[in-house]
Amino acid sequence: MSAREDLAAVSPELRRAVLPFVTPPGNARILRVNRFVARLTTPSGCEVETAERFVGDGGLRVVVTTTHDGGSPRPAVLWIHGGGYVLGSPQFEGFLTGPIACEIGAVVVSPDYRLAPEHPYPAALDDCMATLRWMRDHADELGIDPGRVAVGGASAGGGLSAAVAQRSHDEGISLRAQVLVYPMLDDRTVLRADHAGRGRFMWTPASSRFGWTSYLGREPRMSDAPEYAVPARREQLEGLAPAWIGVGDLDLLYDEDVAYAGRLRAAGVPCELVTVPGMYHAADGLAPKAPSMQRFRASMLDHLRTYLQAS
Repeated sequence: MSAREDLAAVSPELRRAVLPFVTPPGNARILRVNRFVARLTTPSGCEVETAERFVGDGGLRVVVTTTHDGGSPRPAVLWIHGGGYVLGSPQFEGFLTGPIACEIGAVVVSPDYRLAPEHPYPAALDDCMATLRWMRDHADELGIDPGRVAVGGASAGGGLSAAVAQRSHDEGISLRAQVLVYPMLDDRTVLRADHAGRGRFMWTPASSRFGWTSYLGREPRMSDAPEYAVPARREQLEGLAPAWIGVGDLDLLYDEDVAYAGRLRAAGVPCELVTVPGMYHAADGLAPKAPSMQRFRASMLDHLRTYLQAS
């Protein structure tokens, strides 16, 4: 009965019978099952070529996705997979990286970064930054224009993308754009007692607490977090790459995403915020053919197209 009431708030085109039964990772036991599923390969929906490469002395695996035809040099996107910082893989997000390669004509590079809790912060961010540097160092080999590189990701991948944008700015690495799809930006969200009915499906307060605790190596707390670990805690946002942020109003992360978009705009950073009524976390993956989700993804691609295809 509780699930039925919660489903009533979901947009009709996004309702799915499996929603009440999807179990996000909330403990180590469930995590093992989730990780198995998140290593599967999803179809790209278009004709692409994928290749595995290895970065650095540690042999970090990255998946490079390109189209069969296309000029060189091309724009590039560092795409960071989601999974609450504790699961996921590049191949599981083929349904996202494929369309970016096909519709933008970009070389998409996605790292198989180290996961928490076995590898807490800064392991994942260090792997993403190492991949970005590798992309620039091997631009000729990859057919990349190093002056046209963007970063993007969904959920935890969106949080890591925001962190990459911040750290790249501080290290003098230029990025054309950042795409943050319902990103995990603020560990303090899990400390709130009332989530206004958000976070019922796909990503819950319990799963978010588990993800942040695993990533930080400790429970979230109001007082502090390591630099770059929690993008929403950064005070100075001036000069960051133009951003696109998309989130549903039923998503647990709605408030933190909307707040971050407002702070980016206040700091003079171009930021397009897309909010979708009746959308839960990752609804575009569960209901990709719904018209609202097609518009949602098209808006994200338009942002990349605008900033990557300009000379």
